[in-house]
Amino acid sequence: MSKIVTAAEAAALVPSGAVLGVDGFVGSVCPEELLLALEARFLETGEPHGLTVIASTGSGDTRGRGLDRLRHDGMIRRLITSYLNLNRMLQRRLIENEIEGYLLPLGVIVQLYREVAAGRPGLVTHVGHGTFVDPEHGGGKVNARTVEDYVERVRLSGRDWLFYPSVRLDAGLLRGTTADPDGNITMEREIGTFQGPSFAQAVRNSGGTVLAQVERIAERGSLDPRKVVIPGHLVDRVVVARPENHPQTFATAYDPVFAGEVRADLSGRPPQPLSVKKVIGRRAAMELRRGDVVNLGVGAPEYVATVAGEEGCGDAFTLTVESGATGGYPAYGLSFGAAINPSSVIDNTYQFDFYDGGGLDITFVGMAELDAAGNVNVSKLKTRIPGIGGFFNVTQGAKRVVFCGQFSAGESDIRAGGGRLDIRKDGDPVKFVEAVEQISFNARAGLARGQSIMAVTERCVFRIEEAGPVLVEIAPGVELERDVLARMAFRPRVAGELQEMPAALFRDEPIGLAARLS
Repeated sequence: MSKIVTAAEAAALVPSGAVLGVDGFVGSVCPEELLLALEARFLETGEPHGLTVIASTGSGDTRGRGLDRLRHDGMIRRLITSYLNLNRMLQRRLIENEIEGYLLPLGVIVQLYREVAAGRPGLVTHVGHGTFVDPEHGGGKVNARTVEDYVERVRLSGRDWLFYPSVRLDAGLLRGTTADPDGNITMEREIGTFQGPSFAQAVRNSGGTVLAQVERIAERGSLDPRKVVIPGHLVDRVVVARPENHPQTFATAYDPVFAGEVRADLSGRPPQPLSVKKVIGRRAAMELRRGDVVNLGVGAPEYVATVAGEEGCGDAFTLTVESGATGGYPAYGLSFGAAINPSSVIDNTYQFDFYDGGGLDITFVGMAELDAAGNVNVSKLKTRIPGIGGFFNVTQGAKRVVFCGQFSAGESDIRAGGGRLDIRKDGDPVKFVEAVEQISFNARAGLARGQSIMAVTERCVFRIEEAGPVLVEIAPGVELERDVLARMAFRPRVAGELQEMPAALFRDEPIGLAARLS
């Protein structure tokens, strides 16, 4: 019997009160056709309601697509995810205490699928220890409506760990590229396989229903078995999506480079104009060492790869992405997770195993707030709950952590040129606060792990020590008291020999990064 059905027929198989898993990664591999059908059914009938939704990341586009299709009053009771920056409507519901919510590390969620699939009680890991998902700091609860404890502290072999219990899944939504009538699914036109196999196994072994959307159907027996990512026995129903509901990413209908069909010619690309973010990327890139295995966050950290490419030393180290891509250059925005000319793409469950085990030499990540203890917040910003994605995994697993970001937030007029920084108008919100609103990175715990920690801005550089941040470098053209110390809510220690950031960072010409790499 063929497993191919309409989207409406598939959506009818999700019962009210179900624990529903939704696959997806930021703006990629989103089962949009299935989510649309669920939304349409709910608006017409009020079913399914009271859902507990688990999503490794909240896929979306900030304009209502993706997981935001489930935003309607009564549809969701509880949301468990790692990242919500693209789901502004669900964020609002959480902020206004209309639904329960937990933010957990991305790596924890994808590895937890594997534990569920194997029938194990849950995941024991160090990831999240000392942060806001630690029961001692809130247990990952997003709002006052969320009162039930989920994460537990356990002690094994004389050490404290965090325990994330398994959850039985009643239904799961995923997507692939090609399916046959038996439900075998390939993912050749997707940007990666992500946690697809573990996710499907977790739903199936929970006794749940696996619903998949694809873009095309192949004849029975015609698929190369080595390219089948989701075996047919794990899939209950298959839906052929309309093209507009199956883009490769929410920013790209289809790019063969992202699928590894062709390689992009990156030669001859003009250099990025000199900007504040490029200055930050240049100074951060000076922390690279030849042979490093690297992870980059979004925002200012993206410029580390840009600078390395412009300076002709991109092959001196290996870039990795949480999605499972290794090598090449990562894509950003709504295509984050894709990679340009990677050397390999593996399931992201294995990528997080590598991260959590200490495989990363260095990670460059953003910072929204940094406090007097050196703690960093990226997960809760006044009226926004962007979440943390893989931030916990990379910052707790890397040997060296470099936080990158502008010194101040808000509207500003800051220019680089002529070997100096010119602060014409500074931003108002202070990012260097007495105590962060939420601990996304615990500096003391990081130092106890033996990590090297620093923070790079366009005007100064801090080294994080036991006593807190130490100002070690200042940009040429910047006045210490007026432009740095007076703009902080705490008084950092200033190094006895305060260095000047290299003037080359503030000129249009290359900085000679290759010669600076150790």
